[in-house]
Amino acid sequence: MSRGKRTQAPNIEIHLLREGIVESVHHVEATVCDDRGRVLSVAGSSETAAFIRSSLKPFQAFAVTSTGTLERFGLTDKDLAIICSSHHGTTEQARQVFNVLWRADIDPTALQCPIPSGKQNTLQHNCSGKHAGMLAVCQQRKWPLNTYLRSSHPVQQLILTKVAELLGMPGDELICAHDDCGAPTYFMQLGQMAHLYAQLASGNHLDLERVIRAMTYYPRLVAAEGSFDTELMRLTEGELVSKSGAEGIQCIARVGEGMGLAIKALDGSKRSKYAAAIHLLQQMGWLQPSVAEILSEQFMTLSNYTRLEVIGELSML
Repeated sequence: MSRGKRTQAPNIEIHLLREGIVESVHHVEATVCDDRGRVLSVAGSSETAAFIRSSLKPFQAFAVTSTGTLERFGLTDKDLAIICSSHHGTTEQARQVFNVLWRADIDPTALQCPIPSGKQNTLQHNCSGKHAGMLAVCQQRKWPLNTYLRSSHPVQQLILTKVAELLGMPGDELICAHDDCGAPTYFMQLGQMAHLYAQLASGNHLDLERVIRAMTYYPRLVAAEGSFDTELMRLTEGELVSKSGAEGIQCIARVGEGMGLAIKALDGSKRSKYAAAIHLLQQMGWLQPSVAEILSEQFMTLSNYTRLEVIGELSML
């Protein structure tokens, strides 16, 4: 990411209107970068930092596509999509996770993600696909399976190395903490997140291109019907790739153009990051009006009496 003078611009406000009267206000920051890490536009500051959370999953999947693991175990794009997913634990999704493990000859008991509340097994955890991908890499490389979540484990060091190389920085400069599923995640600036997504969709990395293809071909596996990531990718028919993260993180890239958008809702809310994403994608011309209308109806009209309104724009640099 460009290390020039710190740029600060007004952030985005998301107003919850109840019959036209402001009831609540959310604040959102956002950054757009190109695949060289140059900040193109910003709301708030590109140096605002947060944990990338599940928006890291396409880059954790980079370890799968870059090691021959897919070819070794005959894994398909559907398997890769579930590896990138924050799924809802449907029967179809749990079976796809099981398929990854079965093909790699790994018992499902090796999964170390929690059993979700109200569910029967770890296959139904929303991060089980990511964990299955990590285990498949371990099996392919003959690395230990029982310690795969430790930040010092070879599979986690491989992921860290891949991410750091994309960012052009030493891996030990990235701050690591464990996500709720137990896997490491990283604390980084919005500009760094946007830079990663710009490279994801740039077409310059064959192993990342396969990640993009899997996510955009099988968006239902990446989240679920009615979820923001699934609906955005489905409606834009492969032009955009999108991955949500917890605590108000949303990352999106325009496929083939080497531009990435990273969003952080400062209070961690889902509704405000989705509203901001729709608004900013319209501003950048990344959404057809008809698609924006459908998404707005689904994610900005909350009830018969409440809706979200977005105030503010990206500032071009």
